[in-house]
Order: sequence, then structure tokens, then C-alpha cells
Amino acid sequence: MESKSLAGKVALVTGSSRGIGRAIAIELVNHGANVAVNALTHCEEGLEVVHQIEALGGKAVLVQADVSDRQQDEQMFANTIRQFGRLDILVNNAASSIRKPLLELEVSDVEKTWGVCLWGVFHCSQLAARQMVQQEQGGNIVNISSVHAFRPFPSSTAYNGAKAAINHMAATWAVELASHGIRVNTIEPGWIDTPGERRYATEEQIKEGGQRLLLKRLGTPEEIAKGVRFLVSDDAAYITGTCLRIDGGFVLPSTA
Repeated sequence: MESKSLAGKVALVTGSSRGIGRAIAIELVNHGANVAVNALTHCEEGLEVVHQIEALGGKAVLVQADVSDRQQDEQMFANTIRQFGRLDILVNNAASSIRKPLLELEVSDVEKTWGVCLWGVFHCSQLAARQMVQQEQGGNIVNISSVHAFRPFPSSTAYNGAKAAINHMAATWAVELASHGIRVNTIEPGWIDTPGERRYATEEQIKEGGQRLLLKRLGTPEEIAKGVRFLVSDDAAYITGTCLRIDGGFVLPSTA
């Protein structure tokens, strides 16, 4: 265990059975937080995260839910509160993306992507904010967005739109919730080395792609996790409504 700057805090991290979400859950635990680990269907992976957290001396609970489903979200929050008695930190990390050109997109493709990336963020943020307001001790909400919110990558209509929307929603909530001591911020990762990247590229393509980036490599989930930990800590007590881009200069002009 590292410093206990988050000791006594309770965090819920959506989509935390693998990749960026898993790294966030572990990072928060390493700094003293108790964590509710959310998984959709990969319960074995979710349990692995819980066991890893317990091996670090932390406390965790697995809360299975499809964040696009309001009723499942309500049950997930109820289970978290039942286990830990409170909620101080929400990290909206769960995501889904169907990549097709506009001319080939089905309405169901857009609905599925927005269900997780947009509605899931709304549902979880509203439920978290209501709990935090009831506790009267402030709190933190962090949205894991994407550089897709800034750059309109082709074949990503639904994902691009959802990420741009949650950036603006986060800023709106930062205004509305400030009087309750609740800070709301966003992180925009660039190209991060996660299991999900293997859906779209081979290992060789990922390696070659990394060499074309300014820093000559993909980012790591742990680097995003450190950004989250900073934003929910007292070191960031004067930061709200901000978008922190952790992309290794991904959106900057290439030097090539």
C-alpha cells in the first residue's frame, strides 16, 4: 500500500474488470480507498480484481451491472452503499464502441454505444450525486472521456458524439454541484495499451502505431489511473469542470 491520501473514501469504478478501469481501481486502493468493482459479464475478471485488491490490503466488492440499464445501476449503487455505507468517488469508465461509417450504421449500433457511453454516465452520475448530496460531505465524479471528443475520427459517429457530450455534461454538473462540495472533472485518454485495442488491431499494428506517436509509444492504463487519483485527491481541491488530456501529445501535429 502507498500513501493513504484517500483513506476512508469509497469509490465506484464502472467497467473496472480490465484495462483502464482495473488500473484505476487498484490505484485508488493503493492510496487508501475502498472500491466497488463493476463488471458487465466478465465476473471472473472482476473477481480477480477484487482478489488483487484484497492482496494489497484493501477492501473491495464486485458489483455486476450493465450501466446502460437504470434499474441495474440503482441496484449497483444500493449494493455499494450496503457494503461500505457511503460513496465518495465515482469514476465513469465503462465504454462501448461500434465502428462503422455513417452510411452503414444501424440505429441499434448507435443506441448500444450511447447506452453505455452516454446514458450510463448520466445514470451513474445522477445516482452518485444524489447519494453525495444526501451525505453532505462533498465528493468527486470523474468521467473517462477520449480524444475522440476533440478529434472527429471517421467510423466513430456514436462514440465521438457520446464522448463530446459527456465532456459538456461534466462541465454542467460541475456548475450545478459546486455548492454541495462535489467536484466533477473529465480525463481524455489518447491511444492507451489495453485489451480492448486488440479488437481493432494486431500486436504488430499496435507496436508500429506507437512508434508514430510523439512519445513513440502508447500510454498505459496506470498513467490514466494516476490522473484520476490526482483529480479525486485533496491536491486537486481547487479543480472542477476541467478536462485533463493524458494522450502523450496524440492530438498535436506530427513531427514526421
